[in-house]
Amino acid sequence: MNLHRIDLNLFAVFDAIYTAGSLTKAADVLCITQPAVSNSLARLREMLNDPLFVRTGHSMTPTPVAQNIIVPAREALGLLRKSVQQSHVFEPEVSTKAFNFASRDLLEVSIMPRLIARLQNIAPNITLTNYEMSRQRVVSSMASGNLDFFADASTFTDAYLKKQRIAKDRFVVLARKNHPVIKNELSMESFLKLGQINVSNRRTGPGPIDVALDKLNKKRKVVMRGQHFLTVPSAISKTDLIACLPYHLAKHYDLAMYELPFELPPIEYFLYWHVSADHDSSHHWMREQIQEVSKAFLPD
Repeated sequence: MNLHRIDLNLFAVFDAIYTAGSLTKAADVLCITQPAVSNSLARLREMLNDPLFVRTGHSMTPTPVAQNIIVPAREALGLLRKSVQQSHVFEPEVSTKAFNFASRDLLEVSIMPRLIARLQNIAPNITLTNYEMSRQRVVSSMASGNLDFFADASTFTDAYLKKQRIAKDRFVVLARKNHPVIKNELSMESFLKLGQINVSNRRTGPGPIDVALDKLNKKRKVVMRGQHFLTVPSAISKTDLIACLPYHLAKHYDLAMYELPFELPPIEYFLYWHVSADHDSSHHWMREQIQEVSKAFLPD
């Protein structure tokens, strides 16, 4: 192979196709036309003497050669991005950068308000956007630069993601005040007898509460299943139902709060970002701000 023929732009296109799974989506990510993507892929195929991707239905499946070179190609592109990023000095007080988050629950309700309040004083022109995203799209969205941070209460393992623990919490039980069944404390008998609201981003399957109860050979009575903790308080206040919520969310509502009548491991929240942004000065600065406002949600 003639090294003088190597064009790093071709490997950027290669990475985009590998991540997106189609020429059209890769063109959208790179903000170029699909013919330009096709032309770059043709040049790379000729240079490496391999098709690199074969069409399977509506997607492009990487060949073994493509699978072998994707990691070193991304490392090379990452080093190049790092060199360019480190050449720029980030000035938060005048920056107009927009950071995109994908998170639910604690970060959206408790940490995000603290973060924006902090930024109003030290970086008033920076904007934040938070929206929900499926875990399957996180890595590709970060690789394309459309997503900066993902926060979740469960472990997410991927070779291209960095993570940091930002909060620790525990589940408590919420019920309406003057509940006809619950008095001073919540017994296991009452917990199992009362109808409950189960919050999960999955349509079916057990959650941490159910797993813990199953180990005790017990089962709760779930009469409603939802995706968002934020919809629970209105249902609780109008019914005799109960629900398990993280403490740092539950404390915001004018409802009766009780400890669980059984042991349950704590909830840990993690912040994730792409390896390509690890050394970016603006990204590093924002991680520091998140860490600072999250101190109240971590043990001393």
